[in-house]
Formats: sequence, C-alpha cells, structure tokens
Amino acid sequence: MKQRQKKEKKEQGVLAAELESQIGEAQTFGTLMRRMARGNRLAVFSFALILLFILAAAFAPLLTQYAPDEMDLMHRLAPPSAEHLLGTDEGGRDVLTRLLYGARVSLLIGIVPTLLSMVIGAALGIIAGTSDGIINTVIMRAADIMLAFPSILLAMVFMFMLGDGIGNVFLTLAVVSWASVARVVRAETLKLRQQEYVEAARVIGVRKNKILLRHILPNCIPTMIVLFTLNVPASILTESSLSFLGLGIQPPSASWGLMVNLGRQYLYNAPWLCFVPCVAIMLIVLAFNFLGDGLRDVLDPHLSRR
Repeated sequence: MKQRQKKEKKEQGVLAAELESQIGEAQTFGTLMRRMARGNRLAVFSFALILLFILAAAFAPLLTQYAPDEMDLMHRLAPPSAEHLLGTDEGGRDVLTRLLYGARVSLLIGIVPTLLSMVIGAALGIIAGTSDGIINTVIMRAADIMLAFPSILLAMVFMFMLGDGIGNVFLTLAVVSWASVARVVRAETLKLRQQEYVEAARVIGVRKNKILLRHILPNCIPTMIVLFTLNVPASILTESSLSFLGLGIQPPSASWGLMVNLGRQYLYNAPWLCFVPCVAIMLIVLAFNFLGDGLRDVLDPHLSRR
C-alpha cells in the first residue's frame, strides 16, 4: 500500500512538472505571428493596421508641416486639396494634422486605462476565485454593483465628480472597466482550480502562491489578452462618447471624439470633419477586435489543437 501511494505521488509529481514546463514554455513573438498568419490573415492585417496607427501617432511631427492648433481663418472649412489632404476645420486647422495628433490621445486613452483595469481586475478575480467566504462575497458584490449600471453613465458620473483632464479620464475608464475583468478571471480561476495538474501540485506540496503564479495565472493570460483587445476599443469608444458630450478631452487638445463633436454642426457643408475621425475610430475598433480573435485562436491550447 505504501509503495503504491509513493508510486502515485511520484506520477502526480511528474505530471505536475511536465505541465508546469509546458505552461512556462516561452513562445517568441515571431512564432506567434507565424501561427496567426497561417490561421487568420485578417488578424495579421489588423495588427499591421494598429501598428500603422501607432507609428503615425508617434511620428506625427514628421508627417505633417502644420501644428495641431495652428489656425488659418482665411481657409476655414476648406475641402480636401493638395495643400490640405483632408481639408480644414472651422478654425482653418489642418484635419490630417489633428487626426494624427488625436491618435496619440485616443490610443493612449485606449491602452493605459485598459492596462490599469486589467491589473486591478485580474488581481481581484484571482483573489476571489481562490478565496471562500467574506472576501469572495465582497469582491463579487462590488463587481455586481459596477456592472449593474451602464458604463457610459458611470463614466459620466465620475467625470462630473472629478472634472476634465486626461488623468481623470484614465482613472474613470479604469474604474468603469475592472468589474468585467474580475468576473471573467474569477470564472477561469474556479475552473483551473479543478484541473489535474493543480491538484497534483497541491499533492506534492507546492505552495499556494507558487500555484497561483505558475499554474493559474499563466492559463488566464489568453483570456486576459482577448479581454484586453476588446476593452481597448471599448475605452476608445467611451472616451469618444464623453468628448462628444463635452465631458472628455477639451479644446484645444485633439482627440477623435472631440473632432466628431466639433464637426457635427458642419455635417452638411463640411462632412469630412465628422467622416474622417469616425472612419479612424471604426478602423481601430475593428482592428483590435479582429486581432483579439486571432490571438485567442493562437494562445488558447484547446482551440489550437482543433
């Protein structure tokens, strides 16, 4: 009997070690891109489009000869031409220039609050998924309260309380988004706790913190990546809505939502003022969503085996 128990314990230890090595096996960026290119070319194209937006925003001063707040009242609402490829706005400012500089603000607002919400939500979700009793109840009830209200309504309330400013936009979007991340990560954690390799790790005496870091958290990463690619465009849309309502980025700063808000009153005689930033928002939202689908297919081991 003792020999049999020792043999079972040894087999469980070997299984845990093998699974741990598989989880910790690093995949290079090039390998992921090649696998994604074979299975989902649309995701690769979306990644290239996102990279193009990022590079255009980063090198905006090199791509245009105008300043984003440079006004030319003699050429107000000028249509697209060789001098102004996307026309000018109500203040005579170059629309292409404002689009490039607005990409900086919109992408930053999409990425930074999403990263903050992912860190907060993942930490709380793992804590709730591995805890019983009052801790799990408090975290989940707080998440339920946050999810009970429309995100745009909560964002409006927080912006009314905090006031204008990009820092307040970061904080507002992070607070609004953490609850959904926490619920998804908690569900993944509860499922992973029942897996054989986690049970095997417990049997051989692996500490709880190490199980969380080496077994549970790495297996939550594919889901978190997909959530990230979905929450980034959601943050961009929320900021655009806030700016459209006059609660987000304020003039003379440029953001895509603010450009839509300022251009809507010239929709009939200068439609490019709304059309250009709306197309930019649509493209970046679709690109992040398609990229999320591709990354999910590559990173999820169950999908990759089909």
